[in-house]
Amino acid sequence: MASIEVKIPPMGESISSGILAKWHVADGELVKKDQPLFELETDKITSEGTAETAGRIALKAAVGDEVKIGQVVATIDSVVGSQESEVSPPPAGSPPTSDLRPPTSDLRPPTSDPRPLVSAEASPAVRRIAAETGVDPAVVAGSGKAGRVTKGDMLAAGAAKPVATSASESKPAATTDSQSAIRNPQLPTTPGPRQTRRKMSPLRQKIAQRLVAAQHEAAMLTTFNEADMSAVIALRTKYQDDFVKKHGLKLGFMSFFAKAAVHALREVPAVNAQLDGDSIVENHYYDIGVAVSTEKGLMVPVIRDCDTLGMADIEKAIADVAKRARESKITLADLEGGVFTITNGGIFGSMLSTPIINPPQSAILGLHAINERPIALNGQVAIRPMMYLALSYDHRLVDGKEAVTFLMKVKQVIEDPARLVIGI
Repeated sequence: MASIEVKIPPMGESISSGILAKWHVADGELVKKDQPLFELETDKITSEGTAETAGRIALKAAVGDEVKIGQVVATIDSVVGSQESEVSPPPAGSPPTSDLRPPTSDLRPPTSDPRPLVSAEASPAVRRIAAETGVDPAVVAGSGKAGRVTKGDMLAAGAAKPVATSASESKPAATTDSQSAIRNPQLPTTPGPRQTRRKMSPLRQKIAQRLVAAQHEAAMLTTFNEADMSAVIALRTKYQDDFVKKHGLKLGFMSFFAKAAVHALREVPAVNAQLDGDSIVENHYYDIGVAVSTEKGLMVPVIRDCDTLGMADIEKAIADVAKRARESKITLADLEGGVFTITNGGIFGSMLSTPIINPPQSAILGLHAINERPIALNGQVAIRPMMYLALSYDHRLVDGKEAVTFLMKVKQVIEDPARLVIGI
């Protein structure tokens, strides 16, 4: 039986350690090859480690430990076959288990030690649970081969075992609870803690640092506009079924805004630039970051070369990176190199916000909820599905005129998508 070490894999030159956030398996559990084993949080990404081989795992690190790249956090003892029973089957021709057991009186321990004596043929897991819980395997119905008692049988029996309390111990507590309820009917019978405390994850700490740094280092300003979403909604409604049949996914709003952002970046190149010390770096490519909300925090995976992609390609790319981000399968390369970011608070119902730029980028576009509102249209009051747009930008690099012009270009494309086709 070979033993394989489970090590923290490399994740990029800038990452040297992380926090072991979660074990997906228990100590001593049988694992399969490529099965997810643990979740590692770093200051940039959250990733999973998988099993290189099948076998029984022994954990060497606890949840919450800081672990370094290359550190051994577990070992896997490979086993022959895909399954291993908790207890080895009896030899051929052996009598039933009940015939092998001595009389019950011989199994009972002295009164000074209430732990049951366990047959030597029981597995280590069964013996350990018997010692910890006091459950006698001799009285547990076995579900294993030939009626053997398994670890699962012992755990189930332990969970079902009533907690023994004397009448003198339980009676005063009941009286106290009853008296408290009479004095204060609003008092909960089982009050919970008023506060809980947990350490910030490395990713959350890094997000906090970057957001504060962005506000401290950039001369950040936000300009607003609104867009009538009628044309985009009509276009999606008309072609949605055909789009799904051909591409296997729905046509969303984000691909429209990604193409509108590329169009506006071309028209206003100052927004597609960044500061590097006392130099202005002009970008001539269009890698757009899309903010994705995950349980671990906000991530901004980048969709490469949006200027060369069609609507379906953008939708597929967004769906892919969003899924991998939420499943902790995003890579460091997925998060690097964006020139501009789009964030959509509208999916959570946000009506208006001032998004924070993602350094070293010089601007970020914030989308919001679509609400039907009365607007003046050709001298008449009309009800239209409207969305507020917000552009936050670094005023050190982008002037107000350029920011307003950029947002107007986005508005024009969204209200008249045909502009994308004819390039105006």
